[in-house]
Amino acid sequence: MSGEPGIAVMMYTVLAQARADLEGTLARLAATGYAGIETYGLVEEFGPARVRAAISAAGLTLTSAHAPFPAGARSEAILDQNEELGARVLVWSMEREEFDSPASISRGVERVNEAAERAAARGMAIAYHNHFAEFSRFFGGRQAYDLLLEQLDDRVLVELDTYWALMGGADPGEVIARLGDRVRFLHVKDGPAVSYEDDVMVPIGEGQIDWARVLATPSGVRWRIVELERLRIDTFEALERSYAYLAGPWLEKQP
Repeated sequence: MSGEPGIAVMMYTVLAQARADLEGTLARLAATGYAGIETYGLVEEFGPARVRAAISAAGLTLTSAHAPFPAGARSEAILDQNEELGARVLVWSMEREEFDSPASISRGVERVNEAAERAAARGMAIAYHNHFAEFSRFFGGRQAYDLLLEQLDDRVLVELDTYWALMGGADPGEVIARLGDRVRFLHVKDGPAVSYEDDVMVPIGEGQIDWARVLATPSGVRWRIVELERLRIDTFEALERSYAYLAGPWLEKQP
């Protein structure tokens, strides 16, 4: 992609709706204005061929697939499935307990790097998606996220979840600036920023994140992927309000 990053939806946001009507849900996202999706749970439900066809029929782009790291015994099956889907980037996370010590981080990184090697052999890439432990835990004065990044294979891209970075005590804008070209995807979500386990999300621009600063930070971001996993209002209404905010002219006025 070139120019302004595309605006997409992480399909966990509309997983229930997609399970009930895959093609209709994707068509509605496209009609709202979204240009792409990141898959979650759809391939397991419908199979890669149907999902790929539905994405194409809706005129959407498959930004990435939220799929387990292709490492260990299931690696080839994961790659086969996502190759049939047409995914070029597979996104996943390490577990929270893997950030309990520098040694456990290093052990987890071995799995991610194995996945990157196996994916590269298929012409695919791996991206790392954070939660909050990467930013909230420090060892010898060093943030766990820094320990992670310095050990990851250079081919591993970054999907930064801005909200969980904030919940881990980080400044999302500063993290994006530090990552530079390595960050290719942003998970865009908003809310009260009180509880990792219990927060209810709100449409983008109506919560605690300073989006004017975050989105204006120079980086390698290609896609801004809206994820609203818990809502008190209608999901499509929240997605419509989020898209209107992200596609609005306000960002163009930022320095």
